[in-house]
Amino acid sequence: MLTAPSVAVAGPALVFEPIKGTVFYSEDPDAPWFPASLTKLMTAYVTFQALKKGEVKPETKLTCSKNAVSQAPSKLGLPVGGQITVGVGLKVLIVESANDVAVMLAEGVAGSEEAFVARMNEAAQRLGMTRTSFANPNGLPDDRQVTTARDLAKLTRAIIIEFPEYADIFALSSVQVGKRIMRTHNRLLVSFPGADGMKTGFICDSGFNVVASATRDGRRLVVVVLGEPSVATRTDRAANLLENGFRRYFWKSVFGRTVDGLAMQASLSDGPTHLRNAVCGQGRAKPVRKRTAVRIKAKPKSTAAN
Repeated sequence: MLTAPSVAVAGPALVFEPIKGTVFYSEDPDAPWFPASLTKLMTAYVTFQALKKGEVKPETKLTCSKNAVSQAPSKLGLPVGGQITVGVGLKVLIVESANDVAVMLAEGVAGSEEAFVARMNEAAQRLGMTRTSFANPNGLPDDRQVTTARDLAKLTRAIIIEFPEYADIFALSSVQVGKRIMRTHNRLLVSFPGADGMKTGFICDSGFNVVASATRDGRRLVVVVLGEPSVATRTDRAANLLENGFRRYFWKSVFGRTVDGLAMQASLSDGPTHLRNAVCGQGRAKPVRKRTAVRIKAKPKSTAAN
């Protein structure tokens, strides 16, 4: 078995091979958690489905509505009536984690945000994400928006297997719209050898989350890390878990269990842990859960899902 890196907070984590689903490391894979902007993986997945069905095309124009403008940062910041294409929107969604663009994609693909969220939940059920519920397309705070590390692994596998043609979007380190250049929140893309995706997420209640992919010598691994107290610890824990996974790749590939085959673990609480006080203020998280009490001096500015 792999040993997890020593960190002040150790939330749920999962390391797996995305094609066969072999699990290399698992910690609290079924603990309920707020996904924050990892939600946008499902927003991208539903948009990919619409593209495949011909409902929209990469060049289809998305129009910025009042609803999109009203979303909290991170944002692209178009005015009402401003337009970008679906193709550009997907890049901005992943690189900048733009909450307004998530709503623009939702409205452009399904006609309304509510109809798109229904598609997200339908897709989650079809993929066997039995402990996931979506309430919006961007991951901004909503107590109804809940997932688990295992369910995020199932979603990530679906994206990689069903839509390999969009892999380059998740590997982008920057994207330019007009004169504005936006750079990825995923530090692993510029610091971890072989990193090639996927998405970060943060709101105060979730802590810092990431789903990260890396490929070495033709071997690909994906890590899900939830609930870290900072960008730095999120990056370090994900990198350490990936590094350990590559070192033990052959042994675990032969003897490891799959994402679906892991024994279902009982939840330690009725709902997701709220880390707002621990991550964005002073105090302790509620409800108290193993390894979630942490004191952070610096207060992250953003309340957005990025």
